[in-house]
Amino acid sequence: MIAPAENRNGAGMNDAPAQQTPAERNALDERFAFTNPEPAADSGQVRMVTQEKPKAPVGPIESELIVEALYSYGNYKIFASGWDMKLFTAGVEYDRHSWGYFLKARVDYVAEFLPLVLLDKPVNVDIWGYPEPYPKGKYNREYVPGIGFSPIGFRMLWRDKKAIKPYLEAKGGVLLFTQKAPSSESSYVNFSLQSATGVQVRMNDRWGLRLGLFSDFHFSDAFIVPVNPGLDVMNANLGIVYHFTPKSR
Repeated sequence: MIAPAENRNGAGMNDAPAQQTPAERNALDERFAFTNPEPAADSGQVRMVTQEKPKAPVGPIESELIVEALYSYGNYKIFASGWDMKLFTAGVEYDRHSWGYFLKARVDYVAEFLPLVLLDKPVNVDIWGYPEPYPKGKYNREYVPGIGFSPIGFRMLWRDKKAIKPYLEAKGGVLLFTQKAPSSESSYVNFSLQSATGVQVRMNDRWGLRLGLFSDFHFSDAFIVPVNPGLDVMNANLGIVYHFTPKSR
């Protein structure tokens, strides 16, 4: 005997898959706003697929250490009155890519330590650092040693992934001399300001050369004493560059 049609879906029989109404689907969409609905191929139902946010690639930070030396080849007067003097320095500079890019140049933080600073000056100068006649029979020049440190600086490096990379940099710090310089009325402590331009040449993944042929070095005591002679010199800055991040170059 055949059961009535209304009893054919009773116990033991498989029910047809429940279909979601449009209102139920909208409720799910609002509840899971961060997911993308994807239709199921077999049942016609909506399957919620969660998408993970892609992670930004993390790479090594560009940085390098430069063993450098400076030789002054000219003396001029702009912000200082010292004359007929030369400056020699040697030390290390640290550069780290810290501020992104500007004008298509990589912008680096710069710090410098100069364990060797040597000032070549006339023995007798007036209070403003200008040479005076010296006594007969005495050598007219002397060397004043010191040290320097520049904790604040920046460098703009163009074509940073190429073999030849022009740069522009500036550094500010202090110089400490063993005697008052550049005159006997100035100070043992002087503030320094350097600006330089040149090129860096990559030799291989680790090593390179820096050729800074047009640079300026200024120091003065900024009137921490009554007399502020100071000195401005043109110089060449040469260095050997060591790259800490060779794989990114």
